[in-house]
Amino acid sequence: MTTAAQRFSTEGFGPDNLPYASFSPAGGDPRLGVRLGDLAISLRDLVAAVTAADGPRLPVDAGTAASAADLDALLAAGHTVWQPLRAWLQEVVTTDGLDGIVEAVATPVADVTLHMPFTVADYVDYYASEQHASNIGRMFRPDQAPLLPNWKHLPVGYHGRAGTVIPSGTDVPRPKGLRPEEGGTPSFGPSRRLDIEAELGFVVGGSAPEGEVSVARAGSEHLFGVVLFNDWSARDIQGYEYVPLGPYLGKSFASSISLWVVPWEALAAARVTPPAREHQLAEYLDDSQDPWALDITMEVDLDGEVVSHPPVKELYWTAPQMVAHMTVGGASLRPGDFFGSGTVSGDEREQRGSFMELSWGGKEPLVLADGREMRFLEDGQTVTLRGTAPGPDGSVIDLGECVGTIRPAR
Repeated sequence: MTTAAQRFSTEGFGPDNLPYASFSPAGGDPRLGVRLGDLAISLRDLVAAVTAADGPRLPVDAGTAASAADLDALLAAGHTVWQPLRAWLQEVVTTDGLDGIVEAVATPVADVTLHMPFTVADYVDYYASEQHASNIGRMFRPDQAPLLPNWKHLPVGYHGRAGTVIPSGTDVPRPKGLRPEEGGTPSFGPSRRLDIEAELGFVVGGSAPEGEVSVARAGSEHLFGVVLFNDWSARDIQGYEYVPLGPYLGKSFASSISLWVVPWEALAAARVTPPAREHQLAEYLDDSQDPWALDITMEVDLDGEVVSHPPVKELYWTAPQMVAHMTVGGASLRPGDFFGSGTVSGDEREQRGSFMELSWGGKEPLVLADGREMRFLEDGQTVTLRGTAPGPDGSVIDLGECVGTIRPAR
């Protein structure tokens, strides 16, 4: 006898991963599913079929949440429901003789349409990479220290627009706004310095209506999963507007997420120690007993050419710390809250997660394989983010792709 994991797994999409998505087969309605190899498995159909076959039992509340069209019900149900569901899924796909049932309720990934996997509630973008923050500081504030005094004492972030978090594959029209000019008076028009921000995105579940979620509880109770995240950025618009209150139009036009949500538990083998902290942290940010950095390597692909490999493990601030920080002042958490890490960059040029850094503000153009010089994005160009992490026993966890193509300004 064989198992579904033995028959259908591919590198990156085995039973240690099982990422979630909302998908429609041809002519069908949206449903929640997981990916095993090149198959998208309908959870509502899987629950019914395994139950009918007297297979492994699933708690009723988990079965109800799994039968929804997307992740919203599961995120609302909380970790006491999503953790048993994941354990059940892993048991089903690794149990002898259930491979036929799994195959019967699955559709090839190539034949499905993916949708937004959850409804974004609130959205926060952080600035967690010391290398990125230092590079931007040197370019935007050349006569000041690269990092402002607060940066190593708290995770710097800003509240973004949840309504412009969009699914991978959605085209991105070039944004318009006020652009700085040498004469002092800004001009209005399409951004001339359109950029990416290669980030990791974190999906939050459960509720904390009174806030103050600890670092420990963030990881065990509220961090549901991870996606690749491209927080597109109009650097000229951003540079003109961001003082004194931070970015707005330069960042609010589009933020793309990958559509397979990798469960937080799937990244346990990718857990590493974060960079050494230079200052004693406030108690609510102290993760010395439970650090949760992630060894994820990303790829930035421009029109088929990989131009960068940002290393997530170099992020100074971790996801649990970011949750603790966003709630310590009393802000509530609710299902579907979402936050980004901020641009991921490393020490080397080929590890920078934005074209602003790769071309050093346009002054040191990136030279592509065909000899062309690259500064900022041009209309028609496509950016694809990819990511992988180590899994148990030498396996790989694949985070899929986050894709967007630039279209001319409307």
